[in-house]
Amino acid sequence: MPATIRIVAAAYPPGALAWEWRETAAAACRAARACPHGALTTQGHVLATADFIATLAVEAAVHYLDLTAGLPAAPPPDAASLALVRRVLDGLLGTPLPGDWDDRTCALKGTGREALTAAERSALGARADRLPLFG
Repeated sequence: MPATIRIVAAAYPPGALAWEWRETAAAACRAARACPHGALTTQGHVLATADFIATLAVEAAVHYLDLTAGLPAAPPPDAASLALVRRVLDGLLGTPLPGDWDDRTCALKGTGREALTAAERSALGARADRLPLFG
């Protein structure tokens, strides 16, 4: 897990970060349902509203993996969210990540949270140099 995430998470008292996350996620879902626009502008880019919402879902799924990396009792991430992460990573790479990787492995290795083994690097060939696809 990146050090900055650990530092930020440590600033919250026990339980507060989970509460904050639930509140923020619920507000984002309400806003998405109520949005009457087909597109929006963010960080200098125009995105279809559905694509923006998918971006937030991918970010949430990856950060959930960050937050629960050292918590073996934490519930697993939602399978649909990890499948979405995989589709995004495959799209960014322009070709599917290895089929023998499950969606969680794709999320971890495709974003650089887990290092590639020498065998994986060899199997990926030149594609390995493009990983991580985002951080």
